[in-house]
Amino acid sequence: MKPEIKPEEVKRLRDMTGCGMMDCKRALQDAKGNFEEAIELLRKRGIAKAEKKAVRPTEHGAIASYIHPGSRIGVLLELKCETDFVASNEVFLRLAKDLCMQVAAMKPLAVDRASIPAETIERERRIMMESEDIKSKPENVRAKIVEGRLVKFFQMAALLEQPFIKNDKVTVEDHIKETAGKLGENIRGSRFVRYELGEVM
Repeated sequence: MKPEIKPEEVKRLRDMTGCGMMDCKRALQDAKGNFEEAIELLRKRGIAKAEKKAVRPTEHGAIASYIHPGSRIGVLLELKCETDFVASNEVFLRLAKDLCMQVAAMKPLAVDRASIPAETIERERRIMMESEDIKSKPENVRAKIVEGRLVKFFQMAALLEQPFIKNDKVTVEDHIKETAGKLGENIRGSRFVRYELGEVM
C-alpha cells in the first residue's frame, strides 16, 4: 500500500522541480515521502524540468550585499535570472540575501566545484594523501579514501553543494532550484566576494 502524501508536500516538490502534480505525487509515494529520493526518481524518469531551465540564458539579476552584525564580515553576491521582472521580485531578492548570509557564515571558496582552482584541489589532495591515518592504510585503498574525503571537501568549499543554513536537509543548489520553480525562470549564482576584517585577500 502506497503511503499517503499531503497536498502541501506535492506542491513543495512541484515548486522544486517544475513537474506536474501527479508526477510529483507518484514520485513521493515511490520514495516513501523522501524528497531527495523523489527528486532523483523524477530526474531518472526524465520528468524534472529544473535541468531544462538551467540552460536558458540569464542576462538580468541583482547584486546583493550583507554586513554581518559587528561589521567584521561583509559579502557582495551576484545572482542572475532571465528577466527584469523577476530580478525585482521580493522572492528573488530574498534568495539573494539568503545566499549572502550563507557565504558569510559558511565561507565557501567558489560557487561550484568546477570554479575551485585546480591548484587548491591538488593541495587538498596532497595534504590528505600525506596525513598519518592515510599513510597507515594499504596502498590500494589510499586513493579511494582520499577521493571520498575530497567529496566532503567539495560539499563545504562549493557554495552550491553546501547544506542550506536555513534548512540543512537541502543543499543551496536545491534551494535555488526550488525558488526557480516558484518563479518560473532559470536562476544562477554567478560570483561572490567575502570580506573579513584583517583577512588578506
